[in-house]
Order: sequence, then C-alpha cells, then structure tokens
Amino acid sequence: MARLLQDPSKLHPSEWYTANQMQRASTESQKSRSECMTAESWRLVDEIEKTTQKTQSDVNKKLEQRREEIKFWKQELDNKLEQIVHETEILLTFKNRLERALEGCKEPLVVAQKCLLYRQRRVGIDLVHDEVELQLLKEVEVLQRIIALLGHTLEQANEQIRRNRSAKYDLDMDLKDKFTALTIDDYCASLTNDTPHIIYADNAMKLEGNFVTPEDWIDFTNINVEKADKQRNNSLALKALIDGILSQIANDMRKQCEMVNNAFRNRVKEVKDAKHKLETLLAMVSSVQNFIVGFVKVMDETASQEKNIAALKKAITDQEAPVKVAQTRLEARNHRPNVELCYDTVHSSLMSEVQEITKNIQRLKEALAQAQTELKGLSRRQLSLEEEIKVKENTLYIDEVLCMQMRESVCINNY
Repeated sequence: MARLLQDPSKLHPSEWYTANQMQRASTESQKSRSECMTAESWRLVDEIEKTTQKTQSDVNKKLEQRREEIKFWKQELDNKLEQIVHETEILLTFKNRLERALEGCKEPLVVAQKCLLYRQRRVGIDLVHDEVELQLLKEVEVLQRIIALLGHTLEQANEQIRRNRSAKYDLDMDLKDKFTALTIDDYCASLTNDTPHIIYADNAMKLEGNFVTPEDWIDFTNINVEKADKQRNNSLALKALIDGILSQIANDMRKQCEMVNNAFRNRVKEVKDAKHKLETLLAMVSSVQNFIVGFVKVMDETASQEKNIAALKKAITDQEAPVKVAQTRLEARNHRPNVELCYDTVHSSLMSEVQEITKNIQRLKEALAQAQTELKGLSRRQLSLEEEIKVKENTLYIDEVLCMQMRESVCINNY
C-alpha cells in the first residue's frame, strides 16, 4: 500500500504547476512571436504592394513616355517619307522633261547636218564658206553641246532619284520597325494585373539579341531623317538647275535657229539679186548679139557684093584689051602738053571714085573683123552668164527649197 502511494512514474504537483506555467509561458511567447510575425508580414505585404504599385506605375509612365517618343519619331519619319516621295515624283517629271528635251534636240541637229550636206552640192563660185555655213556649223556645235549637257544632267537626275529611293527605303524600314515596336508597347500598356492569359516568362530576364542604347536608337533615326532632308534639299537644288537649263537651252536653240534662218534669208536674197543682175546682163548680151547678127548679115551681103566685084574683075580681066585701050588713053592724057594737062573733073572724079571705093571697102573689112571678134566674146560671155545663172539656180534650190523648207519643220519647244 505504501508502494502504491509512492509510485515513481507520477509527478509531483509542483512539477505539474511548473509544467503548466512553462506551457503557458511558451505559448505566450509563441503567440507573441506569431503576432509579431503576422504584424511584420502585413507590413511587408503592404510595403511590397506599395512598392510594386509604385514600380508598376513608374514602368507604366515610362512605357507611355516611350510610346509618345516612338509616336513622335514615327510622325517625323512619316513626314520625311511623304516629302521624299513627293520630291521623287516631281523629280521624275523633271527627268521626263529632260528626256523630251533630249529627244527634241535630235531633229534640229539632223536638219542642220542635212543642210550642211546639201550645201556641199553647190558648185563653182557659190561653193563659198558664207555666213549661212558659219551659222549652221555654230548651230550644230550648240546642239551637240546642249545634248551633252542634257545627257549629263539626266545622269544626275537618275542618280538623285536613286538616292531618294535609298533614303525612302531606310525611312520605310525604320517606320516598319517603329510600327512594330509601337504595336508591342501598346499591347504592353494595355496589360493589367487582372488581364487574363498573363503568364510567367522565365526567359524574359535574359538580354538576348543586339540591344542598343537609347542614344543609339535616337541617332539611328536621326541619321535617316537627316539623310532624307539632305536628299530632299539636293532634289530641290537639282530641280532648280534643270528648270534653268531647260529654259536656257530653249532660248539658245531659238536664238541660233533664228540666226541661221536670217542668214539663209539674206543669202537667198543676195543670190537672187546676183541672179537677176546676171539675167539682165544676159538679156543685154543677147540684144547686142542680135544687133551683131544683123550686122554680120549685112557683112555677108558685102561679101556677096565682093564676090560680085570679083566676078566683075574677072570680066575686066577677060577684056584686057579694052582696059589697055582705056589705060593707054589715060596714059596719053598724061602727056597733054602744057596747059592742056589739066586736072579736070574727069580726072578728079576718077580719083575720088577710086579712093572712096577703096576706103569703103577698108572700113567694111575693119567693121566686119571687129564685129566678128565682139560676136565671139559675147558668145563666150553668154555661155558664162548662162552657166553662172544655173549655178545661182542650183544654190537657190539648195538653200530655198531643200534647206529652208526643211527647217520649217523645226519647232523649238519649252520642256
């Protein structure tokens, strides 16, 4: 019974109180720590939530700023793209004007060269290096210089168009990238904590790809904008140059064309005047020739008469006896004595008749010889004048018909 009262497995009441106190103290301590931990947890949750909200708000603001920045540069790129496209289209019209001007120079050049070729067919004294030829050669030189200038300017226009298109390509690519970036940032800006389908992306923190700095990003777009501005300004300068060239060449071509036409008109007038004078001289020569022909006819009649005289002399020769009788009588009269040897009317008439006939025959012979000489000279002059008139007719046909009529088709336009 005593052993039952003193069982060693049972604790003393004091131990029980001590154990209970320790339990209470441990529980109170645990409770206190738990309450502190709970309080700290709420504070931490509140702090993290505020920090997260602030950080997210800051990110949202920066995202909005970035979107505005992208929009600003996208608008700049849009403006530059519109400008460079507009300038390229206008420059294409200027290029077409250059091509039409270049094509328009070909016909005047061919006409001028044909005129020079035709005028090589002039003959004689008319194959002269005259003012018309000088102006035609100058026209060919002017047109060849203009063609070379237009060709060089056309090359410049093609090169500028190529550069404009290169700048446009860079703007297009930059705009495309910015449109994609803006679309992505618009999507990011639309995301909230309540947006469905948001996920964890463990690889998002890895910096993959060729990231650039914001400064490099701005510099890249600035380069594209400045390139577009530069090419636009170059296009404006080239358009002004082309406009001035087209205006100047039209004036130069008209001026030289008019100088050639004036030279042709003056030369045709000179040739016509020369031809008219030659025709007048030819008419005069023909008139004199007709007179000489008539005179020759008279001389022919004189020759006929001389033949008749020769026939009479033959008849006198046939009657030598009667002549000898007459001469004997004359000889006898020369022997008249003293005062009877008189220079009477018979003798004076006989002497006058012999002198007059001799003188007239000599005058006729001299006139005939001179007339025959002049007739030959006039014949030669007639042939020369007729040939010279044919030369002038050939020159007039070349200058007035072939050249001037062909030049009527030349039309100098403004391009």
